[in-house]
Amino acid sequence: MIPFLNLQALNRRFEDEFQEALRRVLSKGWYIQGEECRAFETEFAAYCGVEHAVGVGNGLDALVLILRALLETGRLQPGDEVLVPGNTFIASALAVSACGLRVRLVEPELSRFNLDPQAVEAAIGERTRAILAVHLYGRLVDMPALADIARRHGLLLLEDAAQAHGARLGARRAGAWGVAAGFSLFPGKPLGALGDGGVVTTDDSELALTIRSLRNYGSMIKYQHDRKGGNSRLDELQAAFLRIKLRCLDADNQARHGIALRYAQGLDQRVLCLPEIPAEVEIHSWHLYVIRSANRDALQQHLLKSGVQTLIHYPTPIHRQAAYRELGNLNLPITEMLSEQVLSLPIYPGLSAQQVDQVIEACNSFAVNEPEFSV
Repeated sequence: MIPFLNLQALNRRFEDEFQEALRRVLSKGWYIQGEECRAFETEFAAYCGVEHAVGVGNGLDALVLILRALLETGRLQPGDEVLVPGNTFIASALAVSACGLRVRLVEPELSRFNLDPQAVEAAIGERTRAILAVHLYGRLVDMPALADIARRHGLLLLEDAAQAHGARLGARRAGAWGVAAGFSLFPGKPLGALGDGGVVTTDDSELALTIRSLRNYGSMIKYQHDRKGGNSRLDELQAAFLRIKLRCLDADNQARHGIALRYAQGLDQRVLCLPEIPAEVEIHSWHLYVIRSANRDALQQHLLKSGVQTLIHYPTPIHRQAAYRELGNLNLPITEMLSEQVLSLPIYPGLSAQQVDQVIEACNSFAVNEPEFSV
């Protein structure tokens, strides 16, 4: 069986370095907000090309803390509306709801799976104050277009970069386009910890300072609490591991890109709709390689019988979840169509050429009797 993701093999590459990092952390006896976390924050900020990175407990907290900091600094008010893509993972919406803000779901582009700038501009209303651009599957949203819309309408542009570590347009990486960006460091992400973790990036010093306070009980000085904060801190051991893996992130993304190119060359595009290969100036981190099929569920079962494990990202859109039943009357045909058609194939460093060929062969053997795919 070809696993969808082989975390054992991915992390085994760093086993000796992880052991040394563990010894280093143990010898210091400092496990929260110490030298390793500060070093990772400095290194990740430099990698993204921003002034500040703030390590936090997980990717959801990263988004929540950005929005809370914007509320604390008066740049958002309770009840303000945030535009969110309809086809994203529910965490993007949960962060908005958790802060007493309103979720407004917007349709994506079929070609990129990301927010459609035209749909964003059409959705702007009297209470709209921010756009949350989700770089879904590891590809940047059309950030120049969204930046122009945000500027013309006086909106905050934020990034959910949970899947886009290292993605860039030209020299500008994910995490450096908006007022702030939230990254997940969940183990399966392009830059993944060996547990949970998250990080916020920003060029805004006031926002960074506020987030540092909010993540630590509202405190910058021990036992002095200036805000009603929480507890969301990236621990020393995970930070030490992440520093090791960060050095290989670009090479890992390049390996994923090579697999994506092989899929694009080998998969039958008459009956399967494949993701676009971006132009050379645009780097896709390829967190996921997502195809579309009119008979997705049958294809997934066929691949499983052929020894290929796949996943669906995401089978039930936000407005069809019980948690957001108040949005149940929304008409989002593109979002709903994607939820019925998308299928994620294995793509990760270490996936052999033989395994990639096996995935291609299995997909194409299903495609033999399928009608040609149409949008």
